Amino acid sequence: MKNIVVLVSGGGTNLQALIDAQSRGEIKNGKITCVVSSNPNAYALTRAESNNIHTEVIRRRDYDSFGDYDNALTQLLLGQKADLVVLAGFMTILGSTVIKAFENRIINIHPSLIPSFCGEGFYGLHVHEQALAKGVKVTGATAHFVNEICDGGPIIIQRAVEVQNRDTPEILQKRVMEQAEWKILPKAVSLFCEDKIIVKDNKTEILE
Repeated sequence: MKNIVVLVSGGGTNLQALIDAQSRGEIKNGKITCVVSSNPNAYALTRAESNNIHTEVIRRRDYDSFGDYDNALTQLLLGQKADLVVLAGFMTILGSTVIKAFENRIINIHPSLIPSFCGEGFYGLHVHEQALAKGVKVTGATAHFVNEICDGGPIIIQRAVEVQNRDTPEILQKRVMEQAEWKILPKAVSLFCEDKIIVKDNKTEILE
């Protein structure tokens, strides 16, 4: 049984999707053992505590340098015996130390079909604003491993979502979460825990 540590900063809707999937038995060979927040007031912590999941808080501002923070986060995750780290709305940049320590063991969910609308500056509503500004007819979400290139790690799963007339960024964001993010993130986590993901040349092969 693999230990899953989820990193959060805000409301924790993707965390809730993972908790719900776990309660339905959809995450095989894995269990959420800890939720780590960059924000001590994040509602995601309440979600975790309501489900008897251990919580930790680590804030960038509490460290003199980014390197100190990077090392502290790495040690925290190692101390929690994390087999898999999941970024579920974690708004603090990860450093090279933690990324190297957990190579191909950090999964992020991004609200677009990478390589569209991704990279530095593309997060939250900004992604959906740009998708609507470009006039795309299909958007979606991507679950991918994290490397040192922003949104550049190996893609695990993608799911498309139709863009509709009169969509606002907020309406599109909600549809992408409901139809894509909350579906593929638990699936990607389960695939990892079942040892069904092979990574080679920055690409993944999914074993079925």
